[in-house]
Amino acid sequence: MKSKFICSISAAIVLFSIAALSQSDSNSSAALPAAPGVAASPAVPGPNATKLAAINVEQAIFASNEGQRDMNALQKKFEPKTNDLKTKNDEIEALRKQATAAGITDAKKAEIAREIEQKQKAFERARQDAQEDFQSQQSEIGQRIFQKMGPVIMKYAVDNALGMIIDTSTPWPNGPVLWANPSSVDITKPIVDAYNAQSGVAAPAAGTPTRPAPTTRSTTPGTKPPATTAPPK
Repeated sequence: MKSKFICSISAAIVLFSIAALSQSDSNSSAALPAAPGVAASPAVPGPNATKLAAINVEQAIFASNEGQRDMNALQKKFEPKTNDLKTKNDEIEALRKQATAAGITDAKKAEIAREIEQKQKAFERARQDAQEDFQSQQSEIGQRIFQKMGPVIMKYAVDNALGMIIDTSTPWPNGPVLWANPSSVDITKPIVDAYNAQSGVAAPAAGTPTRPAPTTRSTTPGTKPPATTAPPK
């Protein structure tokens, strides 16, 4: 199932498209409405704009200098929670080893099992809370950047006479795009470059770890759950 962030992106793309079509139908030369702080886009392409392009919107957002900066900051912000989850996980694993130690009595084994169950529940609650909080803040970053990136995408479409841009953020079969040739139709990198030039945000300093672009699946940083715990969906 798509995340709220992807759904918000899709809705925004639809709004940009509707705005473009409305202007085309009315033969208006007015510019597209721009996000705050972003220069207005030029007139929409003419009827001969028929070329097709693809963009991984989510990748473009988080590969931008601004996206990398904000995601690095978010990961750093969550380091205490990540460390806390690791500590909880280590405690559970230590108890599991203790329960299988040689010579342990059945009574002691039952006591350890109850303690593992309690700690497991506490771990699950903490992990779920951290995951939801992280994804919520990640979504806020993505939506904020996309509000400014949308007009950049539209300007690129106008300048390059594109008739349609498809979003490949969600791969097949969950997404609508079966296959797209990145060497011929993908405009993700040009959009990232154009957005970086407009935003004025500097590239991460040399040596700064670059976070991978988030996906629609769980992106809670750091600790893996114990072996008996199902991975986050």
